[in-house]
Amino acid sequence: MFALMGKLVDYQSVREGAVIIEGNTIRAVVTAEELREWGVDEVYGGDGYIVIPGLINAHTHVAMAKFRGLGEDLPTEEWLEKIIWPMESEWTRREIREWAEIGIREALMNGSTTINDHYFFADEIAKVAERLGVRAFIGQTVMDEVDFPLADPGDGRRFFRQWWGRSDLVTPTLAPHATNTVSLELMEEIAELSAETGARVHIHLAQSRAEVEEVRKRHGVSPVDLLGEAGLLNERLIGVHGIYLENSGFRKLAGAGSTLVHCPTSNVKLEARTVNLPKLLEINLNVALGNDSPNPVGILDPFIEMRTAGIAANLTSGRAHAVPARELFGMATVGGARALGLKAGLIEPGYLADLVLINAKKPWFKPGENVYSLLVYSARGSDVEMVVVNGAIAHRKIF
Repeated sequence: MFALMGKLVDYQSVREGAVIIEGNTIRAVVTAEELREWGVDEVYGGDGYIVIPGLINAHTHVAMAKFRGLGEDLPTEEWLEKIIWPMESEWTRREIREWAEIGIREALMNGSTTINDHYFFADEIAKVAERLGVRAFIGQTVMDEVDFPLADPGDGRRFFRQWWGRSDLVTPTLAPHATNTVSLELMEEIAELSAETGARVHIHLAQSRAEVEEVRKRHGVSPVDLLGEAGLLNERLIGVHGIYLENSGFRKLAGAGSTLVHCPTSNVKLEARTVNLPKLLEINLNVALGNDSPNPVGILDPFIEMRTAGIAANLTSGRAHAVPARELFGMATVGGARALGLKAGLIEPGYLADLVLINAKKPWFKPGENVYSLLVYSARGSDVEMVVVNGAIAHRKIF
């Protein structure tokens, strides 16, 4: 039993105190005076530290750390055709393990206690995630409308069955690539398996204009309506990007209890556009945040994603301070937890002990009046001093 001590900040409250961790959950939240009565083995933090719920990186491709910086400044289609797809076709299991480890360590060091990863050789990524101690939702990318051997649907089924219920840290998801690269028949099969098991379905959704046009040409409907026809439009659906969806599509996602993962840095860098975040919040659509890939984003740092989401919201809505910092922080914590069905994202007894200790003794945390603003617009991953996942220390900065 150990404790993290400092200013405790979650979406619901800000308070001074200590979080007592026993097993894989939060045993109690107490004052500094009360902590003396608990007889904990170790206390980390104290004055000048902030304790937050673990940040949930709701859309990642961790192994794509291998491609960081490659094809910079190329148009999106050229970047894919000349850099990403040829390199992806040459992946080996050993390389996936090596680069997944780099990506996961990076995510942990920057405060992500949970990743939601969508990629090839998912079994190798899952083994690395379990060894490194990150909470990981991992899906084997599948496609059947394009010829890409690494995305064979049979591999996706096998990975899911092998890992379902196997690990405390790794949860398999169902990961159809996108609405234009997966047939309606395969989507229906995935919907059945999701209904049978309760598994999350993680899919790229309206991430390009070409995707929307192809779906409409092939099926005569929008991407969201296609998901509805397949039986995927429900609370288990995690759609990513959505930058070419119409308002009606967002409303249907909200009505079904689905989640949209907002990846503003990737969106703006690749497509020079992103969603109008304030409008999504107005219709009560659950929004989580994701870094996407180290290429094109550059770094798996959820603090950067919160900051970019806030700045981009001002541009898309045409008004300053369009989304309060507290709401942005909530997307990276409770929004992600809701998307993945986790009892996490708050600092409360009984919640998963997925927590981050931040060193706030640095100049950019002064004067310290509005802690939500500081976490969103001043903090960065390098301020993370300790990461606790499932009650165990997964990362600790050693000076």
